Amino acid sequence: MGILDALLGRKHPPLIGLDISSSSVKLVELSQTKSGEFVLERFASEPFEKGWIADGQIEKFDEVADAVRRVVARSGAKTRDAALAMPQSAVITKRIMLPAGLREEELELQVEAEANQYIPFSLDEVSLDFCVIGPSPTSVGDVEVLIAASRKDRVQDRQGLAEAAGLKPVVLDIESHASRMAIGRLVAALPNEGKDALVALFEIGAETTSLKVLRDEELLYDRDQSFGGAQLTSLISRQYGFSFEEAEQKKLANDLPEDYESSVLNPFVDSLSQEIGRALQYFFTSTPHHKVHYVMLAGGTATLPGLKERVTELTGFACMVVNPFENMGLGPAVRESKLRREAPSYLTACGLAMRRFYQ
Repeated sequence: MGILDALLGRKHPPLIGLDISSSSVKLVELSQTKSGEFVLERFASEPFEKGWIADGQIEKFDEVADAVRRVVARSGAKTRDAALAMPQSAVITKRIMLPAGLREEELELQVEAEANQYIPFSLDEVSLDFCVIGPSPTSVGDVEVLIAASRKDRVQDRQGLAEAAGLKPVVLDIESHASRMAIGRLVAALPNEGKDALVALFEIGAETTSLKVLRDEELLYDRDQSFGGAQLTSLISRQYGFSFEEAEQKKLANDLPEDYESSVLNPFVDSLSQEIGRALQYFFTSTPHHKVHYVMLAGGTATLPGLKERVTELTGFACMVVNPFENMGLGPAVRESKLRREAPSYLTACGLAMRRFYQ
């Protein structure tokens, strides 16, 4: 920790969370006071054009790198340390049991031997990491270890984007783990600290919406569906004759014709709510569970007028829009009006920026 951090009462130096999705890059800079309070120092986003990133693969590296540089410059972030994430589809994870008490070198050798069984590539082609989760719940004298592996070229692409923007990548996580870290803080603020509550988290992206059902930090269910906010942009484009890019800009700026709400928005909200209801029904029919206690909506599309109320009406479950910065301090560079509008879309970036404080 530096002298400046000590003078500002920070417990740790800040960390940037950099969430790179198919549609944009989102940046969050968090610090933490000595009393343990998180402080949102800065947040910013920069859109990508369609096709720059497809299925988690960076297709237009230079264009994406320029966008990352722009978002870092515009945010005014002072720290250079950054946490990034890989898409779930680019990472192979496996939980294994190993004997407790192994030295670090012995643990590494055992992990490599186990990894050979589960990874369909040569170990020379992958970046491999692991962490000890804790004592095995089923095998006395063993520990549970999580292995994570991804192809080196995919990892190097993510690292290269950060370095091109003058950042130092210090953490590489998995997107779903980062969003779960951020949501865990919000679940802990629920009645009875959220204990035993089934929480259905919908992260509504541009092309894909993921449903994760959590209980006491355990992931019970995880499924992606191909619907998202880009469908609303396409509807606007078709209805009014705009290009996709124009439609997206006008949607974000709320600069649309008078009949937009009745002709486009309300039917889309109804359709999206029904998709969310169907996703929950699929969860109920494929698991022993028949209800959830809370439905949480994240992503930029989560703030659409009437969506929360329509989901509650259709499903019968309490529904809330996620604000990952709830009960955080706000730095002087944060514009509160912008934060209120955009906070739900920063869930993953926030979880990444929290990583320094949960090592």
